[in-house]
Amino acid sequence: MLMKATKIKMKDGCGTSNNLLEIDSIYISDCDNPGFFKKSIIHDYVKEHPGSIQVDIYPYPNIIAATSSLNEKYVKSTPDGSNKDNLLSLPRE
Repeated sequence: MLMKATKIKMKDGCGTSNNLLEIDSIYISDCDNPGFFKKSIIHDYVKEHPGSIQVDIYPYPNIIAATSSLNEKYVKSTPDGSNKDNLLSLPRE
């Protein structure tokens, strides 16, 4: 069964940001230990297990690992033609 990213937490002071780098952690469900995981942990996981986590918004794009120009690990979803990454459309906590 695929795991789902169902909500996000932004870094302090970045609650309305639409910058993927300002995501602090992502809630992962449909796994043995559901909860919020730091984006760097998810980055390493999807690098080892591609296609294992999807964003819980149609068309359910996969989460993929990315690295910023400053070598910060983060994640994004596979492009689907929407203007904004689907991760940023998830509910925020």
